[in-house]
Amino acid sequence: MNYRHAFHAGNFADVFKHILLTRILVYLMRKDQPLRFMDTHAGPGLYDLASEEAKRTDEWREGIALIARTGRPAAIEELIAPWLDAIGPCDETGKPQSYPGSPALAQKLLRPKDRIALSELHETDCLMLRRNFGRDIRVRIANMDGYTALNAWTPPVERRGLALIDPPFEVRDEFERIVKAIGKASKKWPRGCYAIWYPVKDAAQVDRFYEDLTVAGVDKVLRLELSIDQPAFAGPLTATGLCIVNPPFLLIDEAKILLPWLAGLLGKDSRGSWRATQLAEQT
Repeated sequence: MNYRHAFHAGNFADVFKHILLTRILVYLMRKDQPLRFMDTHAGPGLYDLASEEAKRTDEWREGIALIARTGRPAAIEELIAPWLDAIGPCDETGKPQSYPGSPALAQKLLRPKDRIALSELHETDCLMLRRNFGRDIRVRIANMDGYTALNAWTPPVERRGLALIDPPFEVRDEFERIVKAIGKASKKWPRGCYAIWYPVKDAAQVDRFYEDLTVAGVDKVLRLELSIDQPAFAGPLTATGLCIVNPPFLLIDEAKILLPWLAGLLGKDSRGSWRATQLAEQT
């Protein structure tokens, strides 16, 4: 599949990913020491939902718009408030002025002493990334392969932080490339937190991905998934996941609050489902 961010900005997979990334960053900022956020496949980083790409799918109407227009229990409100604050006001349809990708969320959430490293191989997207974030002295932008960037950037001088791997899955061996990259990076930066976004098209393939991570020596893994309908190999994406390596210890408890609510709100005809599984004991 080819999952270009601009066509899907603000959809169910985005809100799932971005709410959880926000929770990780909030947790990391509890300590006073500076941190580094890395995004290996950053895209433009900020999205106009009135663009031709977004209008072609209008997927934001069943993602951010539903959340913006729906009342929330207090426990949910507390957990998603930092993410909603970063998005800003939405109009009566639930549409924000612009939808922040992961780079924009990090820019809005992180402190002056923190640093952001963004990589994007697509030249046009990288130009937009520089236009959107190049004036921020905290931000470093590279026009290069994301896996090469991850290898070059680890370990960061701050020794603390989060690396997001969020590829478009344009190639058949993307999961294998991720396993290789994480296996290498985690040896250089064993205490780093890594978040890997993936589509769920073939459940057996995703299971093999987690098995391969274990074989590569990657432990302390949290598997989080959200489905809005039965996963299907063909057709639109209906299920997505985040693999978190070295997750914050509170994240699984927060996920067990957030994911049932998201599945109920975003699921089609009550077919939403979720998963939160700790695959190895944390020490």
